Amino acid sequence: MFTGLITGIGTIAAVTPLGEGKDARFTIRTPDNAAWALAAKTLGASIACSGVCLTVVSSGPDWFAVEVSAETLAKSTLGLWAEGSKINLEGSLRIGDELGGHIVSGHVDGLAEVVSTTPEHGSTRWVFRLPPDLAPFVASKGSIAINGVSLTVNEVVNTNYGAEFGVNIIPHTSEHTNFAYLSVGDRVNIEIDMLARYVARQLSFRQATP
Repeated sequence: MFTGLITGIGTIAAVTPLGEGKDARFTIRTPDNAAWALAAKTLGASIACSGVCLTVVSSGPDWFAVEVSAETLAKSTLGLWAEGSKINLEGSLRIGDELGGHIVSGHVDGLAEVVSTTPEHGSTRWVFRLPPDLAPFVASKGSIAINGVSLTVNEVVNTNYGAEFGVNIIPHTSEHTNFAYLSVGDRVNIEIDMLARYVARQLSFRQATP
């Protein structure tokens, strides 16, 4: 489990195809900061990489490697990663850690597209377009994880192109996450609020009961 509070920006150092090119191994260079100097990168450790929970298969003092299935590559931005890509990193929660963001599982639900970025009172308003199947799970003032970053939804609106939602990014968040590297048209990993996911599941059972 994670909080959505990013502790550093990693860099993709190498991409190695596996399993006839359908799976992949990523070598990730960790940030040069105090948090990652002490971070657990041991074999089997879980690390959220731009919102995707991945397992460490090998590591060194300033890097770790993960292996990713074809399913994950197809359903997340990992299929777009290349050498030099910047990704958000967060180590897994430990018992007793402060829960400063919201509970994030690291299981990406889908991809959203950056629609616009607009300066607004010292922060930046970002607008994203949701895939139709995720639109019902995103609510105004609810929590959402974008590339692993815990954020609060400002509003959700329906347009001719589909449902769109906005968030405000303060300068600190932009400087310490890969929002600084995003542009209009880019895709991002979305994880809806866990509570919304389970409420929808329960309602589907009730509606199916005669």
